[in-house]
Amino acid sequence: MAQDLPVLDSYDTRILSELQADARLSMAELGRRVHLSQPAVTERVRKLEGAGVITGYRAVVDPTRLGYGIRAIVRVGRCEYPEVMRRIEKLPEVRSAWNVTGEDSWVMEIAVRDVAHLDAVLWNLSDLTETSTSVILRTPRDHQPLLPPRAISEVPAARAARERRKS
Repeated sequence: MAQDLPVLDSYDTRILSELQADARLSMAELGRRVHLSQPAVTERVRKLEGAGVITGYRAVVDPTRLGYGIRAIVRVGRCEYPEVMRRIEKLPEVRSAWNVTGEDSWVMEIAVRDVAHLDAVLWNLSDLTETSTSVILRTPRDHQPLLPPRAISEVPAARAARERRKS
């Protein structure tokens, strides 16, 4: 599988870092930030999209501003895969779902209005098998940019250099 991975250079890595921090950047601004011309950065972004590295762009929404006062992690024990998939499709409160190894078969992140709403969603899942729920109190890290493993140490140094130039 490693041979199927695209080869990314430091420009690609910086582009990924910048777009994950702010996907609304214009190609001109992105080019300025990574020190490439607008046509060059546009071509690189298209190649990253074509290679399946960039799979989409989306708005990050604050659930509390939409009336969802509770976010929770729900762990679902072993159960029928097709039935869990049907429930996930039917429940808009499920923001993310992962089929995992270990004691549980599924881990889901849900967003609900209040405790009564949480109870209704859990009721819908609990007839499958045992569930365990943890309410999320704080989120000190969310949407951490993901970079190629070798590039992780390169980006903070580049960002620090950029900040020094601004000062």
